[in-house]
Amino acid sequence: MANPAVSSASESPNAPAQQAPAFNFKAVLQRMIQQNASDLHLKVGRPPVLRVNGDLGSLDVPPLRPEELKALAEQIMTPKQVKDFAEHKEADFAIGVPGIGRFRVNVYQQRGTIAYALRSVPYQVRTIEELNLPQIISDISLRPRGLVLVTGITGSGKSTALAAMIQHINEKRHANVITIEDPIEFLHRDINSSINQREVGADTGSFAAALRRVLRQDPDVILIGEIRDIETLEVALKAADTGHLVFSTLHTTDATQTISRVLSFYAPHQQNEVRFMLASALSAVVSLRLVPRADKPGRVPACEILINTAAVRDQIRDMTKSLNIPDLIREGTVQYGMQSFDQSLMQWYRKKAISYESAMFFATNPSEFALRVQGVEGSSDKSWDALQSDITS
Repeated sequence: MANPAVSSASESPNAPAQQAPAFNFKAVLQRMIQQNASDLHLKVGRPPVLRVNGDLGSLDVPPLRPEELKALAEQIMTPKQVKDFAEHKEADFAIGVPGIGRFRVNVYQQRGTIAYALRSVPYQVRTIEELNLPQIISDISLRPRGLVLVTGITGSGKSTALAAMIQHINEKRHANVITIEDPIEFLHRDINSSINQREVGADTGSFAAALRRVLRQDPDVILIGEIRDIETLEVALKAADTGHLVFSTLHTTDATQTISRVLSFYAPHQQNEVRFMLASALSAVVSLRLVPRADKPGRVPACEILINTAAVRDQIRDMTKSLNIPDLIREGTVQYGMQSFDQSLMQWYRKKAISYESAMFFATNPSEFALRVQGVEGSSDKSWDALQSDITS
């Protein structure tokens, strides 16, 4: 039944002009979850924008007004966060909305107004199998020591993959796990391991302060949200070299760039020392790219995996040679479970999970990938033997 007050007001010739409905933040979050969107963007003058399966699209609601986004900041931010935002013009934190979900939030200023980027964080951590990650990642998760770097561009699934690896440890090991995050995204409950999650700003003053004392907290496993500077890197390398399993992330596109980025933190006169340290401490590099599915809505992870074998260690140490990570991955495919992005893409393409166009777009070497699809291969390269079959483009 229509609301009489609304009906009479609309029929009155002297009724004031109808105002746009107020911004309903909770309703927008509900639509975000219903549409399985990974991200939500809010800015003045435009309707809320969702990222679904990698693509952006606007919701059919009125454009946002400055006062609405300012009021939202006062609702979801603590007084300390409001103060920090006023000083630095940006802030990172996480929020939980009962009955809807958990979200990582970045608030920033653009053109003098407040804007938001929210990332959906599931309450339930998905397993390695549910994420369609290679089985070798389960083995990497259970290694007793070493530095594991999970890399990729923003939105490639690094945090989700790391959470799955910590969950695997939680189910399979009796370990003391310390995480240092900014902010905490996935919430872990103890199963077989004891997991202590520390958030920068809430549980510790800074990454540096937490890292200086983390080795005094009797950790078996340490998760560092992101390696941002040389101080963080040095603690990660030291902890890995002294018998701890250390996980962290870098915003690099593949294993070659990851090794180069780590070395680039140091001055030229320190290169020899850091090469020996990295060769000793590194356990594995897992690089991720999310590729749109062709068989149904969603995306699948293309993974490049580098295991630190004796051959890899020798090349990292040798300053007279340039890094040739692709060849090392190719040589270690069968024995060690390494794989390149192109091999991973070929596996998904063979299963008809991704299109040829998507595979070519995300391939590291598109021309070589195209030849592989046509059945053309080098006579000395046996690393693709497990993938061989009659493939038609």
